Amino acid sequence: MGWFSSEPQAPAAPQASSDGAFIAPDRTSRAACWESRDAFFQCLDRNNILDAVKDKQLADQHCGKEDVEFGKNCASSWVQYFKKRRVVEYKKDQTLKQLQAEGAKPLPEGVALPGPGSGAR
Repeated sequence: MGWFSSEPQAPAAPQASSDGAFIAPDRTSRAACWESRDAFFQCLDRNNILDAVKDKQLADQHCGKEDVEFGKNCASSWVQYFKKRRVVEYKKDQTLKQLQAEGAKPLPEGVALPGPGSGAR
């Protein structure tokens, strides 16, 4: 690859610091990760696959190339986090839509619900 190549370079593998912890990825590495995540999720959407963890075989069959790029550009912990978060966000959106269809209204600004152990019932 030359100096003026238009091909994007894959981010370098995370480097360990002197104390053994990994150095956080820079802005370019994070952007590459998010782009490959978005491409993978778009492929899943095109193929009506929600959960790439539960439906791994189906996801690999239809979006294997995108998943490999996702894995190359992101830390494995990020890949698992994003895949699980996708399902959680979908379920949250579905719950909100169901509540709205049932006539639920959002709470006014500044109103907080009592938390667990507050004694409120």
